[in-house]
Amino acid sequence: MSANPATEPAPTPTPHGRPRRPGGPRRSATPRDSLAGRRRTGLLTAGLLPLGGAVATAFVVRADITDPPFQGLDDRWLGWMGGPHDGPYLAAATVLNWFGGPVGAALPLALLLLLLVRRRWASAGFLLAAYLGGNMLVIQGLKHLVDRPRPANPLVRVDHGSFPSGHAATAALLVVAVGVLLVPAARRRAWWYGGAAFTLAMMWSRTWLHAHWLTDTVEGAAAGAGAGLLAWWLFQPALAREAVRSHDRRGAAAGADAATATATATSTPATG
Repeated sequence: MSANPATEPAPTPTPHGRPRRPGGPRRSATPRDSLAGRRRTGLLTAGLLPLGGAVATAFVVRADITDPPFQGLDDRWLGWMGGPHDGPYLAAATVLNWFGGPVGAALPLALLLLLLVRRRWASAGFLLAAYLGGNMLVIQGLKHLVDRPRPANPLVRVDHGSFPSGHAATAALLVVAVGVLLVPAARRRAWWYGGAAFTLAMMWSRTWLHAHWLTDTVEGAAAGAGAGLLAWWLFQPALAREAVRSHDRRGAAAGADAATATATATSTPATG
């Protein structure tokens, strides 16, 4: 006598006539899911607003690159940045100038190599997207679009295009990238405050060196921060999954170490 083959239970119909999955009803959204969704939407908004403002300002400047509507404000600010350019102010501005140049390029590269060595692929992808998209696409794209003349007699070597400030954009972008990748979530508020102060210092240094107009630095910082936040929004799900996997690996490694220590302790004969 042969046994009858096991059969799966027939799917139960739903009120709309569609078969229900054998595994049961789908998990309903929890308050934590709703909070995560609101945070993700807020992150998208926080990225679009400053970046959109920088792009809109770029078109305003492009309409009259020699005398945009806010040129009077830029002229007054540049006048306040006059006077003797020496002493501690010169030292601070020089350091910030180097940080926005060679050092500012070396730090993201070193961080990228570290992420690749540690096999944090999502983090490396976020960093590449933020810097390639922010610096190469957004900042250089706006520079070529506007091609605004710089203030007369800059005190450092500069390239073409005053709008927007690449140094200010790099500073803001670096603050976002480091905050996302290296700073724990519980400590990010303090990091954002410190990063904002660092970006403001960079903006001051570019105008004090007569390398940029004030509005160049404001919109450069806005564009850099916006590009970084949009990259964070884009990679946030992948970064969250990577964090969970990293936490699980650390937990498994800690458990294995504890088991090894216990086994060693129990196998060692007692001496008296």
